[in-house]
Amino acid sequence: MTKVIILSAPSGSGKSTLIQHLLEKKVPMHFSISCTSRPPRGAERHGVEYFFITPEEFRQHIAAGDFLEYEEVYTDRFYGTLRQQLDAQLEAGENVICDVDVKGGINIKKCYGDRALSVFIKPPSIEALRRRLEGRGTETPEAIQMRLDKAEYEMSFAPQFDAVIVNDDLERAKADIYRIVTEFLAR
Repeated sequence: MTKVIILSAPSGSGKSTLIQHLLEKKVPMHFSISCTSRPPRGAERHGVEYFFITPEEFRQHIAAGDFLEYEEVYTDRFYGTLRQQLDAQLEAGENVICDVDVKGGINIKKCYGDRALSVFIKPPSIEALRRRLEGRGTETPEAIQMRLDKAEYEMSFAPQFDAVIVNDDLERAKADIYRIVTEFLAR
């Protein structure tokens, strides 16, 4: 049976880096591409990192019941996973990894139960998270502060996940995520 791996974390906690590590280690899984209504950052491309759609298009998908999970993270800033895409990948024999926000991760876990593994990636501290976000150089100080405020709230959900990895040492975090995911897939 194919499985779903869910990674959730506050922005800047390192989940994209850990997902990339799993893909580089050839863990048998395929990336689920989420939809978002935010504009692309840097070199992001439509259909690769995300499906970039307008807030209006996103609302149309919500009304049609197309999302497995979605969240309006900030006003007109939506993220969501299309049910059709995830189910098609599973039916095609692919294990799927989802990079979703905290509430989305909890929702997907509820939908797939034991067929899903939910992992929360936690930053070592809010101050370390601030340094990481500032180091990206992609957002305004106001946007960074909004993310930090949200991060404190999101970290309160960590106990609802199957596993929690504190990303205070990247090599250890990589080893932990690899072990947790490969053991789950082998079951």
